[in-house]
Amino acid sequence: MRLFNTLAREKEEFVPLEPGRVRIYACGPTVYNLFHIGNARAFVTFDTLRRFLEYRGYQVDFVQNFTDIDDRMIQRARDEGITVAELAERNIAEYYVDADGLNVRRPTVQPRATETIDEIVALIATLVERGYAYETSDGVYFDVAKDPDYGKLSHHNLEDLKTGASERGDLGEEKRNPMDFAVWKKKKEGEPSWPSPWGDGRPGWHIECSAMIHKTLGDTIDIHCGGQDLVFPHHENEIAQSECATGKPFVRYWVHNGFITVDDEKMSKSLGNFFTVRDVAKRFPYPVIRFFLLSAHYRMPINYNYDMMVAAQNGLQRIRNCVDNLAFVTAAGGTSRDTDSPGALQLAEAGKVARDRFVEALEDDLNSADALAAVFDLVRAANTAAAADDAVSSEALRGAADRIQELCEVLGIDLTPDREEIPTEITRMVEERTAAKKARDFALADRLRDQVKEQGFVIEDTQQGPKVSRV
Repeated sequence: MRLFNTLAREKEEFVPLEPGRVRIYACGPTVYNLFHIGNARAFVTFDTLRRFLEYRGYQVDFVQNFTDIDDRMIQRARDEGITVAELAERNIAEYYVDADGLNVRRPTVQPRATETIDEIVALIATLVERGYAYETSDGVYFDVAKDPDYGKLSHHNLEDLKTGASERGDLGEEKRNPMDFAVWKKKKEGEPSWPSPWGDGRPGWHIECSAMIHKTLGDTIDIHCGGQDLVFPHHENEIAQSECATGKPFVRYWVHNGFITVDDEKMSKSLGNFFTVRDVAKRFPYPVIRFFLLSAHYRMPINYNYDMMVAAQNGLQRIRNCVDNLAFVTAAGGTSRDTDSPGALQLAEAGKVARDRFVEALEDDLNSADALAAVFDLVRAANTAAAADDAVSSEALRGAADRIQELCEVLGIDLTPDREEIPTEITRMVEERTAAKKARDFALADRLRDQVKEQGFVIEDTQQGPKVSRV
């Protein structure tokens, strides 16, 4: 497999540190609110990466955190008149509603920043002891000038960053230079705090992830994931503090997903085009949202709008219809039992080719768009085989359906149909219509067909018998 490594700025052959095992850390949500469609892209993308690696036989240790203490958490809790802990508990529960809806699997471990305070304090103490961090009256700061490799992920020049920060007035009275970042913030009135050698306080944002990674996965991990917006400063700062504390390489492959635009504009609250996943799910089911997010390569920008969501809904329904139709045809017994017929052999070959193309696409930097194209090729072949006059065996059709299910499971795409039970009265009219056709009473059969349609259902006559579905 080849992955685009942000650190190298090119695709590299993926070779895990330990054969057969992959350690992945994905930046999780700050739980001050419901997560938005941009967050969802990261969660879905890296859940798919995990699924594919497991499909290829790897043991995957997948860690995704909850940031449950930061400035936004404190401010939102104040606004709502509740504690930060109460806000976190509520929004973590809500996170699972949306993540489960998107079929994002639970991580191997899902640590919280507030449950990692001891490790955070120990990591900061190491940085202070080694001269990479220093105390001020308001906290403890990492000294970026002490790290000669600072900027290697984002490829920023430190002197340019210092100049830009100085022009913005980012240099506090006690900070040694404007790019130094807080690893510990001393307590302010009304804020949650924990004890430390530098006084009661709370961790800075960047140090939280480093400590959670060291605690759950070790000093060096295989893959660190996140949105493109996290490259700088968050991930840059993670590298600096982690490698200076341990003296070891921190991450071997950095993988970042691209942005989402809304009607070709950057998503932002000020433009009124900011959508949480919960907002979108009111109009489109969660599986459609996941399908949409996988319809473009993860590193490319993807544009969210109504037409794109409808296209995703139609694409997902096309796959579901195929699997549903294959189940209907095979349940009826098919018309041929010859598993070695030309049609059966062609369908089996189409399944093999689709799987090979599917795997090849995902091994090429997780190209989910091309992987979906391989699934649709098999859907076309299966639909053709099921509709042929000399229909192939039920066994061959079931094999195609199983292959489609297998590939969609790797992508986390739920093929469970969104359909209601056919009412008893509709079933009765369909049976009467079948009897009328057999008796060659076509006028009655047409009237019954129209009555069924008036009730919101349509009858499709197939070789295996009538098939009923909602209009």
